[in-house]
Amino acid sequence: MKTYQHIFFDLDHTLWDYDRNVTESLSELYQIYGLQELGIPTFEKFFASFHAVNFQLWDWYNVGKIDKYNLRKERFPRIFEHAGGNSEAIPAAFEEDFMHRTSSKPHVFPYSKEILTYLKQKYRIHVITNGFNESQAKKMKSANLDGYFELVVTSETTGFKKPDPRIFEYAIHQLQTQAEACLMIGDNPASDILGAQRANIDQVYFNPEGKVIDLQPTYEISHLQELEQLL
Repeated sequence: MKTYQHIFFDLDHTLWDYDRNVTESLSELYQIYGLQELGIPTFEKFFASFHAVNFQLWDWYNVGKIDKYNLRKERFPRIFEHAGGNSEAIPAAFEEDFMHRTSSKPHVFPYSKEILTYLKQKYRIHVITNGFNESQAKKMKSANLDGYFELVVTSETTGFKKPDPRIFEYAIHQLQTQAEACLMIGDNPASDILGAQRANIDQVYFNPEGKVIDLQPTYEISHLQELEQLL
């Protein structure tokens, strides 16, 4: 096994359970704001529309087709329209309420804190995320993850988004280390695995759903506990 000094983690979908936290928030918002009365017949319809639209917007954000401001501005109007609701009736505070609720949720993937505790004894561990500064910081604090990481690198801070190798190179420069001393752990083949490969950093593909991908990561795991056998 190669010797590493620095472990980089993605946050959403890797440590912080994005799907569970978002589902809880959307369910609360559907009830609180009475979305059925605004033309969205069921929560299931709202939920499906959120995932369809949000995924597309984040895909655009990751390749530079939309910025943070417009992603947030357009997200729920597009979701309401997709779900058959009245986008003009969206409450003014809806996006802000969604962001606050979701970022305040504490749910993490099984064994997240245990593996971070284990790794912190042996390595310097960090986060590299395409998420926004304020929301990512709030997520880590709400989930009691913030004490594990030495360096948190966001696309908002650096101006570069994974898979752009420059976001990884920024982290390497900040840590005064070399690519071969680093390892990236993440769930997204396009951003985490390809991005790390472009920066000549070894990768662990976190793949709990057993997806088949075209890339060949250095390592692959289906559960975070498997990192104990790798590291």
